[in-house]
Amino acid sequence: MSSQRKAGVSSPEELRAFVASAGERLLVVDVRNPDASVEPGDQKSIGVAGLPSGGCRPQARHLIYNRAEKKMDLPGVGKDTPIITHCGGGGRGQKAKEFLNSHGYTNVLNGGGPKEVDCWKEFGEK
Repeated sequence: MSSQRKAGVSSPEELRAFVASAGERLLVVDVRNPDASVEPGDQKSIGVAGLPSGGCRPQARHLIYNRAEKKMDLPGVGKDTPIITHCGGGGRGQKAKEFLNSHGYTNVLNGGGPKEVDCWKEFGEK
């Protein structure tokens, strides 16, 4: 599976170690867009793994990465907070990681998303 992983997506081993060291400080940033007219491909991954809400995925926040504007809302946490970004498979997760890095966030990994099953199992329920 790793040979098909998109550029920048961390390995399951990297994610496992990152999650373990982050503990309760971990923030998972889901950048998928539920608007099918904007990101039709996200519908399938949202069907597999829902967006963070209420008790679902308690360490996650939904902050859409806007592909057209090349930006997203900032998470409003310390710049050294351990953050995993993800979309459906890693492309926008990488763009989100780079965007956060450009705004001073220093501890960010791209986790891919539900399509990267071996990666997803390391943080998907967080």
